[in-house]
Amino acid sequence: QVQLVESGGGLVQAGGSLTLSCAASRSISSINILAWYRQAPGNQRERAARLNSDGSTIYLDSVKGRFTISRDSAKNVVYLQMNGLKPEDTAVYYCHAVVAGLAYWGKGTLVTVSS
Repeated sequence: QVQLVESGGGLVQAGGSLTLSCAASRSISSINILAWYRQAPGNQRERAARLNSDGSTIYLDSVKGRFTISRDSAKNVVYLQMNGLKPEDTAVYYCHAVVAGLAYWGKGTLVTVSS
C-alpha cells in the first residue's frame, strides 16, 4: 500500500504562484506513474500533469508553460509548481500514483485563485 498526502493549497490572486507537495509513504523510485489531477465541484476530473518513470512529462494544454511537475526521490515527495495562476485553475488537486498496476490517490488539497 502507498499513502499519499497533499499539502500546499490555499488562496492566491490571479497571476500568483503556489507549489503543491505530495508526500508518499514509501520510496517513489519504483512508482511507474506520478500525476496531479484536479477537479472543481460539478466538473470532470482532469489530469493536470503526469511524470513518467523515465522522467518524461505530460501536461494539460491549458497549463503548459505555467505548471511543472517534479519529484525529490530522496524525500519521497512529488511537487507541482504552479505559476501565473488563473481563476479557472481553482479546483481540488489530487496526487495520484500507479504502483505495480494499482492506483493510489491522496485526499486532495484545495487551490482557490481569485480574480
